[in-house]
Amino acid sequence: MNLAAATNESLAEASNVLIYSSMAVYTLAFFAYIAEWVFGSRSKVGRTAAALSASPAAASAAPAVKAQAGGTAVLERPEVITRSAAGMRDVPDGPGAAGGTFKGDLYGRIAVSLTVVAFVVEAGGVITRALSVQRAPWSNMYEFSITFSTVAVGSYLVLLALKKNVRWIGLPLVTTVLLDLGIAVTTLYTDSDQLVPALDSYWLWIHVSTAILCGAVFYLGAVGSILYLFRDSYENKLASGGTPGKFASSVMERLPSAASLDKFAYRINAAVFPLWTFTIIAGAIWAGDAWGRYWGWDPKEVWSFITWVAYAAYLHARATAGWKGRKAAYLALVAFACWLFNYYGVNIFVSGLHSYAGV
Repeated sequence: MNLAAATNESLAEASNVLIYSSMAVYTLAFFAYIAEWVFGSRSKVGRTAAALSASPAAASAAPAVKAQAGGTAVLERPEVITRSAAGMRDVPDGPGAAGGTFKGDLYGRIAVSLTVVAFVVEAGGVITRALSVQRAPWSNMYEFSITFSTVAVGSYLVLLALKKNVRWIGLPLVTTVLLDLGIAVTTLYTDSDQLVPALDSYWLWIHVSTAILCGAVFYLGAVGSILYLFRDSYENKLASGGTPGKFASSVMERLPSAASLDKFAYRINAAVFPLWTFTIIAGAIWAGDAWGRYWGWDPKEVWSFITWVAYAAYLHARATAGWKGRKAAYLALVAFACWLFNYYGVNIFVSGLHSYAGV
């Protein structure tokens, strides 16, 4: 074995170690997010929620703090605003919108810090995978999966860095990332190898990278839509005079209002849709270079187009028909299901020109 081959093998092994290490750190972050949700969160979100639900004279005041047995400082639980009426602000985003303890906020900070560490470690695994084969690290499903989860977490951290109150995404995101990486390392793993001739093009960097970014952001929108459905059911039960269970209340009160979740999902999907359009166009150009035709109704091409149509229908319905709420959320989830099938279903169960990617 020559020196270059030995170096590449060492880099591939290092990549595997980093991916497994990131899974360990994500697991710690998962438990920290669980603790945050159990104990609540005394964050800026909680104080703002209290101010919104207080009387106008006390709108700028922070919620009172009282001491309980054992010395734990606890915020007075403000009334939770569930419905956003016309002209009124929604409940702010983020866990702890119903108040909570200092301990909850501490666990939340630990969870985010662990997520940052895990992201850096996983990104290192993706980079070393690329160095081991000296190409873009997304020519098969394993590489696509580890890059996808890295970009999804990175997108979440960017939103936090931009001061967006999206910490409520942390728990479902880390849970999904662990599932994604678990499937990647146990089922989809493929040894480092060189590209087949059809993939040996600079369009690999352009087309596949934008596809990964779109999928990661579409995923965040899908999380918003799913949580919206639960929160909306909770609000409807309250509006009809029902009494949700203690567990449902403890979880739902730490989510943004249904209106905020619906708005979040719409804005996320609308922001990334033009990039998905570019992804399909870039793929068509690449197909022209690789196979001498821009469109051949290959299964991957068909399902990419179906996904585009589904998201276009969702955005069109929101913009023209005034669809908001549950109907729009269901349509958004159907669109994301099309994206998932385009990735997993087409690659595993359907044969076509893209089958060379393998698993």
